[in-house]
Amino acid sequence: MSNTTGGTKIKKTTGEVIFDIVVYAFAALFCIYCLYPFAIILGSSFETETNFANYGFPIIPRDFTTQAYKMVLGDSQIFKAYGVTIFTTVVGTLISMALTITMAYPLSLKKLKYRNVITFYVYFTMLFGGGLVPSYLLITRTLGMKDSIWVLIIPVAFGAWNMFLMRNFFAGIPVELSESAYMDGANDLQILIKIILPVSVPGIATISLFYALGYWNQWFNAMLYLDSADLFPLQYLLMRMLRNVEAMREMARTTGVAMGSIPTNSLRMATTVVAIGPVVFLYPFAQKYFTSGLTVGAIKG
Repeated sequence: MSNTTGGTKIKKTTGEVIFDIVVYAFAALFCIYCLYPFAIILGSSFETETNFANYGFPIIPRDFTTQAYKMVLGDSQIFKAYGVTIFTTVVGTLISMALTITMAYPLSLKKLKYRNVITFYVYFTMLFGGGLVPSYLLITRTLGMKDSIWVLIIPVAFGAWNMFLMRNFFAGIPVELSESAYMDGANDLQILIKIILPVSVPGIATISLFYALGYWNQWFNAMLYLDSADLFPLQYLLMRMLRNVEAMREMARTTGVAMGSIPTNSLRMATTVVAIGPVVFLYPFAQKYFTSGLTVGAIKG
């Protein structure tokens, strides 16, 4: 085995070949290990309830059926919930990133007055919280967001941990980039928009994914503050569906009525696939930013 460098073939030693084989084999096994649980979820979502009792959770279903997906997607409310979740995820992520960036960048500048005091104030919110009751009163009475779609966005629009990650990202950018812009007469806002943000695309993509996953998986605020079914996000609606099925099975158990036709286990798997499917398909498009260098674009530019 050989590599080509500058037109010259470099032959690999036996030790290097063995090392490459071991590394690739380990990487392949690790990929299989990571994909195995998802394969079980996907395969089990098409299995019948009777086979679950006899054979457990399969990767390849013995008796292929789409009954669980018909129950999940047959509810017209599911598409409204998808719309609510997509709206809160997109709009919420944009608002969260705007708040995070506009606070993280000033705190990354050593010239900012009271920088340490503000940083401690933000850090303090990570250690102590007001509790559920004060938060409920604040959101419902003071802010008046009871039964509003904004209750899924505003209360969780800013994350202190994500802000600190973004601040450290900005602090790692070579200061020479900003100093050269200052010498050319640029102000802080111009430097942020024209220099810092283009260089920070990997960090912005990473933090945006954190926020997006948080919005996509949100259900607790919906349970507390939403009464209208048209405003239910996807995760909360799926949770209610599973609870209803469990209640039906419990009622059947106590009354002695046969409920084997309700695919409880496959329904759980189907709801998991429906909930995480879009995220799984979108993740590869954002993955390239995670391995990108922070200042590569600035050095090449």
